[in-house]
Amino acid sequence: MTDQGRAMYQGTGRRKTAIARVRLVPGTGLLVINGKPGEEYLQGNHDYLAATKAALETLGLEADYDILVNAHGGGLTGQADAIKMGAARALCELDPENRSPLKKEGLLTRDPRAKERRKYGLRKARKAPQYSKRESFFDWGSIEVFATHSVGIGLVRTGFEADAYSPLS
Repeated sequence: MTDQGRAMYQGTGRRKTAIARVRLVPGTGLLVINGKPGEEYLQGNHDYLAATKAALETLGLEADYDILVNAHGGGLTGQADAIKMGAARALCELDPENRSPLKKEGLLTRDPRAKERRKYGLRKARKAPQYSKRESFFDWGSIEVFATHSVGIGLVRTGFEADAYSPLS
């Protein structure tokens, strides 16, 4: 593709909920993300910066192309990995021969891991409420407590019929 007479190659990368549209243009190796320098946008994190340039470094082209990125969604980790995948796809558009070394490094494989949904009856996706072995399913708070009083030798609960063994019979 051309952008005002310049060669331009583009690719889209995704990771978790982040999406990055990456354009590679011939240049000096600049990284621009959402109009800011890459170092500033990624808060100087070397791991994120290395991830964004991994595809170009695999092919030895890090000083030959500028990376222009429009990223949104997710956090910095997801966006950095989305940029990595988008750059790899753009390099495949540049030359189909690049596909094999990029695939070997795992740069063209979408990472399927994402946040698991919360299920009802659980506190989080898999965390269950604390189990109590002695907890009863019967709700003792909802029944009426019978009055007890002492009569002679033993205790008799009012509300029960006297039987043969009761001291009152």
